[in-house]
Amino acid sequence: MKKTTSETRLYRTEMNEKILNSGFKDFNKFFALDNKAYLDGALPAKTKELMGLVASMVLRCNDCIFYHIDRSIQEGAIREELLETFNIALIVGGSIVIPHLRYAFEMMEKVYEESSESKD
Repeated sequence: MKKTTSETRLYRTEMNEKILNSGFKDFNKFFALDNKAYLDGALPAKTKELMGLVASMVLRCNDCIFYHIDRSIQEGAIREELLETFNIALIVGGSIVIPHLRYAFEMMEKVYEESSESKD
């Protein structure tokens, strides 16, 4: 059974809290470094999230794909930007990316649908 977007976000938050509160400090160091990498800098956060999305698609990590689509949209990415990002991932990764391209389309549609419902 597939999780909803809100269930996926909740699971991620709950498990990250468990990991970060485990007492193993190296996890905290990595998570802090990862978080800092996606903040505005010479490149805006949206661009960094789109870059993360390409890497996630090429590395074939659906959890990461969802996360970066969600964050990209939160940072203001429009559909056309996501489609171009998906295309870069397909060009870089080749046909093995196609199943993850399907997943990315599904998640993009769900997140946009969800965000339009919340504005109503």
